Amino acid sequence: MHQQFYPLQFDPILKQKIWGGEKLKTQFNKSIVSNTTGESWELSAVQNAVSIISNGAFKGKLITDLIESFPIEILGTFVYQRFGKEFPLLFKILDAKEDLSIQVHPNDVLAKERHNSLGKTEMWYIMQADKDAEIIVGFKENATESEYLEKLQSNKLPTILNQITVQEGDAFFLETGTIHSIGAGIVIAEIQQTSDITYRLYDFDRRDETGNKRELHVDLALEAINYQKQETQKFYFKEPNKSNPIVECPYFTTNFLPLAETLEVTKEGDSFTVYMCVEGAFSFESEGSIYEYKKGDTILIPAALKNYVLHGNASILEIYIK
Repeated sequence: MHQQFYPLQFDPILKQKIWGGEKLKTQFNKSIVSNTTGESWELSAVQNAVSIISNGAFKGKLITDLIESFPIEILGTFVYQRFGKEFPLLFKILDAKEDLSIQVHPNDVLAKERHNSLGKTEMWYIMQADKDAEIIVGFKENATESEYLEKLQSNKLPTILNQITVQEGDAFFLETGTIHSIGAGIVIAEIQQTSDITYRLYDFDRRDETGNKRELHVDLALEAINYQKQETQKFYFKEPNKSNPIVECPYFTTNFLPLAETLEVTKEGDSFTVYMCVEGAFSFESEGSIYEYKKGDTILIPAALKNYVLHGNASILEIYIK
């Protein structure tokens, strides 16, 4: 029997966070369970947080089980060759009602050595930002470990960090080792390697609901930090019905696709494609079936689906591996 593949959607894995809010519900109608919901893991193969398919014939299955049965059809020839049956990326939508901690992620080598994990290269696309909302990305100028430690210990770390006011549509690429924080009032689509390793450096002396300060990882972070100034913001074209490149790196390629009416798409079958709808609504037509999507939806297109048509008016992030 020929297995029929189709665009996959998933039950969001919602995470309560000390800094979270209610925008995941108010902006995207996700079923949050508290008014401090910070993250919706849209598509994840992280251990103990694996996405469950929410639509179609495979509804109720774990994405990892589907990949186990159909690795080439889901992942694509190139991705399977490179990663085996591992799903290598993690997709999230974040709602920062308060500032996140200032943090850093280790590279592949350190993460493997210390945690038997991948590193965490990531990118952000700003879906919504309140007026004057800011992010922190890297150092203002090249720094040294001793300068960093001195500022950290005197509670002045933000003074040497690069703070940028953001607006909808801004995009940032954060290589491992880049100190970063999402500021209050920002909703972000985040694309990253499959990893949940974060070193927290500074948390504004916050306490959790039990009155305890959250754990910091100052010593672990020292070797992970890149002390050089980074150019993190990505500027990109917005040509309609074209895949406009935002980020191309070994871990993922992300394009900005402004869909205008109708677009016929042909793929090679070498990688899965993920679409994150960041504005508007669109439909996906393949082999006589039509699927509808709206802002806030994340869809995995199996590599076996090589020819399809998109209809609608939407801003879409298109992600694959090459």
